Amino acid sequence: MSEPIVWYPGHMAAAKRAIINSIVPADFVVELLDARIPLSSRNPDLKEICKDKPRLTLFTKTALADPNRTALFKKQIEAEGALVIAIDSKSGAGYNAIAPAIKELCKEKLQKYADKGMAGRKIRGMVLGITNVGKSTFINRFTGTSKAKAEDRPGVTRSTQWISAPGGIELLDTPGLLWHKFEDQSVGEKLAFTGAIRDDILDITELGAKLAVLLLEKYPQLTEQRYKVSAIEGEPMEELLERMAKKRGFLQRGGVADTERFAACLLDEYRAGKIGRITLD
Repeated sequence: MSEPIVWYPGHMAAAKRAIINSIVPADFVVELLDARIPLSSRNPDLKEICKDKPRLTLFTKTALADPNRTALFKKQIEAEGALVIAIDSKSGAGYNAIAPAIKELCKEKLQKYADKGMAGRKIRGMVLGITNVGKSTFINRFTGTSKAKAEDRPGVTRSTQWISAPGGIELLDTPGLLWHKFEDQSVGEKLAFTGAIRDDILDITELGAKLAVLLLEKYPQLTEQRYKVSAIEGEPMEELLERMAKKRGFLQRGGVADTERFAACLLDEYRAGKIGRITLD
């Protein structure tokens, strides 16, 4: 994994073309960002795709993210002129604010419909975001259906479909989109840490070692509390991972650390929020 992380399969390129073709009838766009990596999960291609469509930005997975960082990044993106709502799809937090925000974004179009005697006409929105950011889960909760296929792994949604929601709103579920090349390699790594890139194309041991270093750097107290290790200045990341594996009892014959198995465990525990509420951006 010392090579730059790249995951842009053929279906993703095709999905981007399909989204560009499908966005024309959309009245607005809902962009989903992972609250654990709100900057790293912003797809730079969306500027070209969305053009001048009104956009609502939703922070997903907020129950797994550092609430102080979430508030900070929310203000930062709002300062760019965006409308941002932090949501949690499991508890439903923030969902009550979504429909009013959409109607505010589309008030001019809704007024035009009313002026033409078409007050009941639905407004349509396209839901966009990276792989595994929670688009299908959001749509199912917001629409009160289970029509969008939702799984906790990247690359599940391959097709697009319009789904009706209460209040005269329709949403279009779309496949997750990454961009062709990560200019900053740390962005690719953060996407991999959170599960936006398929694990089976990555070196899990190296990925786990890099996550261990980052966790000790950003959240030393939480990391030390769970894994009983402290940072040692200048220690190679492979040796850190080995120490952590031994502390947790991930051993092979002869007492050798099973770093690959521990790295997979570390990634799973981070993604599940077992270490704590952590934001990597």
